[in-house]
Amino acid sequence: MLIKTRGIVLSYLKYRETSIIARIYTERLGVQTYVVNGVRKAKPPGRIALFQPFTLLELVAYVARGSSGLTRLSEYRCAEPFQSLPYEVQKSSVALFLSEIVGRAVREEEQNEPLFQFLHDSMLAFDRQTTGTENFALVFLLQLAMYLGFGVSSGAELTDQVIMAGHAPVAPGATNPATLRLREFEGYFDELLRDPSTSTIPNGRVRHELLNVLIRYYQLHVEQLGEIRSLDILSQVLN
Repeated sequence: MLIKTRGIVLSYLKYRETSIIARIYTERLGVQTYVVNGVRKAKPPGRIALFQPFTLLELVAYVARGSSGLTRLSEYRCAEPFQSLPYEVQKSSVALFLSEIVGRAVREEEQNEPLFQFLHDSMLAFDRQTTGTENFALVFLLQLAMYLGFGVSSGAELTDQVIMAGHAPVAPGATNPATLRLREFEGYFDELLRDPSTSTIPNGRVRHELLNVLIRYYQLHVEQLGEIRSLDILSQVLN
């Protein structure tokens, strides 16, 4: 059976000589894995570009039978071309980083229209954004947590959970430097939750620390999130 749906590319692996195995978050079926034949051939050129992180596609796909979960695409094309995201190093690095997190945090093979629309609209807005892009990853992760069921309403709520999970109790009257540092971040998270345009994050180093806190927070709520390999690449770009 064939099904027509929109999809958002999360990642792909090379498969045999000219094909790939692509993980795509679809509007109608949730996360799906597809074999895409011949996409790495020299001709026609550029087809592999359709499977870069967060590319928005229109698909005609075969529906998997049984429990294998691996099927094929009958047709695919770019639904809404990006204007800047694939061509600006900072934006493409952010997309790579976020696609890695989304790929690990979102695994359901079922329809979730609000989540799909959030991912779709967020990446289109990011593509068109000309100012404040350095904080997009932070804002995106805070908002994504809402759709995944573990969002927070304040910076204190977020840092409290990280502190409780990650730091041993200290002696009465003593101070834990790591805890104090996390407390300093509460205001930045409050700004991002309330109105990102008011953010006073001073530099890339602090931004990197905030991303690390968010990743630790996600690790508390997403089983087997693991190490995010693309964070180092993103940190170099943001700095």
